[in-house]
Amino acid sequence: MRIISIFASLPMLWVMLFPQHALAKETINANTKIKFKTESSLNQLNNKIPYNFEGYVPEEVKTLEEIQNEKILARWEESRKKANLPKEKFLVNASAYTAAADECGKSDGITASGLKVKENRTLACPKAYPFGTKINIEGIGTLVCEDRGGAIKENHVDVYVETKSKAFAFGRQNLLAEVVK
Repeated sequence: MRIISIFASLPMLWVMLFPQHALAKETINANTKIKFKTESSLNQLNNKIPYNFEGYVPEEVKTLEEIQNEKILARWEESRKKANLPKEKFLVNASAYTAAADECGKSDGITASGLKVKENRTLACPKAYPFGTKINIEGIGTLVCEDRGGAIKENHVDVYVETKSKAFAFGRQNLLAEVVK
């Protein structure tokens, strides 16, 4: 009986190990010519693809760094949901900072949230704003709360910039801001 079951399972094993042989229907004769699609026929094919139309904007692809940053900031998702953040526009006293050792006490550029600082993204916010909170600041753009600081309290925020000359040029400004979802 065992011998019969072994012989019965052999074809199934063959199909699992060598599916290309099991699915082969015909072989190509060595004399058969293969036709390759030309560039013009490929362009005709591309014109038939449904997403290839005028006005189509492809979905933005995230980099590995962006995916890792989102994963780090996800730790504070619950606290962002529970936070009592302003619903309307509000006034912030904005200044700029760099990742220099004389300003931060270290120079590795790692923020309090664990992310590396990045110009046009990193914002140092008061503790009332959980990490990952997006704030749109008039004239600057949308920045993400990723850092803290000893002087960052109430309505004061610090915008990260790469150089001290940019930080000094920024100075202190009172700007309108709003929390973005």
